[in-house]
Amino acid sequence: MSFFFGPEPVEGKVDVVACVFNVKKRSWKAGIQVVVEVSSSQLLAIERRIQLPDQLAKSLVAVEAQERSGYHERSGDVFAQAVCRWKLDLQLLPGLTKNTQRIPAGELMVELEQAISKEPQHLISYVLDELGLAT
Repeated sequence: MSFFFGPEPVEGKVDVVACVFNVKKRSWKAGIQVVVEVSSSQLLAIERRIQLPDQLAKSLVAVEAQERSGYHERSGDVFAQAVCRWKLDLQLLPGLTKNTQRIPAGELMVELEQAISKEPQHLISYVLDELGLAT
């Protein structure tokens, strides 16, 4: 599985973004694209629950003040990508059919929040690592 692009606003859905992933199983000749949607309100709730802004602020202490805004802007995208990836992983557990799919924002919400609640540091570490701020 590889990240393709996103997050991008979803046309016709206010406050929903989507990331696109390329997924290929060994038994398939070609891969498929899976669009994973997540609502802005869910992203905000998860971000608050895992205290990502606090963790990011601690990591940015060593960064020059004029560079911090770039990290803040990029952190939102990286965070959304990570949440979408986690949601895709949850969808892959029961299996994925070989056709292009969309996982709507309303699906797997409870499962996603439960999984993140069990391992919040995994999500924080991923974001900080992608930003080059991991210690």
